[in-house]
Amino acid sequence: MTARQVSTAGMDAGQRRIAARHLLASPILTASPNLTELELVRRHAPALKSMFATQLGYALVVESTFARLVKAPLPASAPVRAARRGTGDTPFTARTYVLLALACGALLAPGVGEQILISALVDQVRADAAEQSVSVTDTIGDRRQLVAALKLLAGWGVVTETDGTLAGWGERPGEEALLSINRALLIHLLPSPLHQYETAEETWLRLAAEPPRRRLRQRLVENPAVFRAELPDDELDVLSRERTELARHLDENFGLVLEVRSEGALAYDPATGTGGLTDVDFPGSGSAKQAALLLLDQLSADVPAPDSMVVTSGGHAVPALLVSWTRVDTVLGELANRHQAAWKDSYAESPDILRAEVVELLSALRLAQPTDGGLAVFPFAARYQPKVTIRPTARLTEGDES
Repeated sequence: MTARQVSTAGMDAGQRRIAARHLLASPILTASPNLTELELVRRHAPALKSMFATQLGYALVVESTFARLVKAPLPASAPVRAARRGTGDTPFTARTYVLLALACGALLAPGVGEQILISALVDQVRADAAEQSVSVTDTIGDRRQLVAALKLLAGWGVVTETDGTLAGWGERPGEEALLSINRALLIHLLPSPLHQYETAEETWLRLAAEPPRRRLRQRLVENPAVFRAELPDDELDVLSRERTELARHLDENFGLVLEVRSEGALAYDPATGTGGLTDVDFPGSGSAKQAALLLLDQLSADVPAPDSMVVTSGGHAVPALLVSWTRVDTVLGELANRHQAAWKDSYAESPDILRAEVVELLSALRLAQPTDGGLAVFPFAARYQPKVTIRPTARLTEGDES
């Protein structure tokens, strides 16, 4: 093989890794606004389909206008990453998910073409809901939740606001909007038809049937922090015997670095910011992330974690440092006073908001878990060490964070 061939092969492998990372981070890519990423995926589609199928058991659908990575269900014990509303970034409620499912069903109803008026879509949603004894009213609350569900579909590229806006209808029900439908993508939203399952638990049976190597890779790619106590014996055996091979696959295919520790395994992404694989960049900019990082640093400096301390997480006993809520609140209060010129005003005015946002962030990252007795800080948090630089800056107000 010539030097030119080696260089070309290396470049192709690097581009495939970038494309795979795009798909893991955004399992639905459409020409707008992801044209560059979609073109890269289409260029390497055969190799990517083969890699995802063999390594993770995922199906990749690539069409001219979209790419859809159909992931396998994660274990029921995996951390929940809720869909979020654009306004205020609040998580979907159960009601919003119901309306999302009803909206998808209405878009697939017989007779619906490539475009639909929002009034007709809402009529279909209400008719379908009534058949299932679900009430969908014309109150402002229901309209806003339905708009949140439809905006999520718009963000995925399933629907497009062709004339009028969803937000306009949400505030003024007499206002009309015309939506264009990407039907080719719509049918690929679900990994499999729901009518084949009688209970929610049955959706996880496919995962249990996968080989242990594939299940472990899925865990580490989707939820990088994994405790040994959570792993079945066959996955523990893979982690012990095939650590080097596992690390090579994660690096070559996804750019992840594997750390195996006494308490478990961590597959972290060394890239940060744009192009990073994680859906939550940490450490990163923003008051909540800064507060969370400084809190971890202070708590870890307070008391060394005893080897025997454990908490229950997902039904498993896992090692952790349990810190009382009194101590957590004290540290956060001190940090809020120290950084009040740079952090959000609401943190100084309402310490409960600061605690809630920090705990939610650390839980999503699996660095800590709230308990009745306090905040359980997991050993994975020890790898984060803050570097504090204080500069003169204008105080942030709500919505000013970058």
